[in-house]
Amino acid sequence: MDRLPVLFVGHGSPMNAIEDNPFTRQWETLGETLPRPAVILCISAHWFTAGTRVTDSTALPMVYDMYGFPEALYQLKYPAPGSPKVAKQIHELLPAQIDNSWGLDHGSWSVLRRMFPKADIPVLQLSVDRQATPQQHFALGQTLRVLRSRGVLIVGSGNVVHNLALLNPGMPGGYPWAESFDTYIKDSVVSRKFDRAVHYRQAGEAADYSFRTIDHYAPLLYVLGAADDTDSIAVFNNACMYGSMSMTGYLFA
Repeated sequence: MDRLPVLFVGHGSPMNAIEDNPFTRQWETLGETLPRPAVILCISAHWFTAGTRVTDSTALPMVYDMYGFPEALYQLKYPAPGSPKVAKQIHELLPAQIDNSWGLDHGSWSVLRRMFPKADIPVLQLSVDRQATPQQHFALGQTLRVLRSRGVLIVGSGNVVHNLALLNPGMPGGYPWAESFDTYIKDSVVSRKFDRAVHYRQAGEAADYSFRTIDHYAPLLYVLGAADDTDSIAVFNNACMYGSMSMTGYLFA
């Protein structure tokens, strides 16, 4: 089987699950152009746990882990089957604790319903280990790389810049520090200097403002770890918005 791409998506607001905008249209285009995976592994910022955990349920329940949004958002379903087989492989590779107390959260379903709207591809979710260092997140991604040759599309879902405390809904772009950090990471990724992204604090003060906890940034590190030197690198949804959020995504294929 041909090796599958690996993908980082800046998922932004849960409203992207139901709104039509340039970001969601790009996700739809990706779904139409990517090779069809046998299984999708989502590493979502919204499952932030002590240690690494993976779901092995035959069907993941919907997790509506957001508050104060329109009722239509809470009625959405993404009834994709699970993948106990790949969960077992991940459990043996990392190892990761099997945990079905979670399900498919909006970091995953808001993106997947735009990319693969038929929900006919098995999906499982991997948590972000809040106890791991950036270097360890990257190393976990390196271990997962083998799954790409087994028909698994690895999708990291978060945001390079994600500081909700400083969010400005009326602002179309990003604050100077947000744009600076997003550009620092973009330059690091495109030039294949992944160590600069791992050691993101080298970006200086901009890194301090860009996020308070690593949950939304860490999925990028897993994706960078799963990439290799032969991958082409494409940047999509290259933008900051609301002052303190980056929607920038990366495709390694």
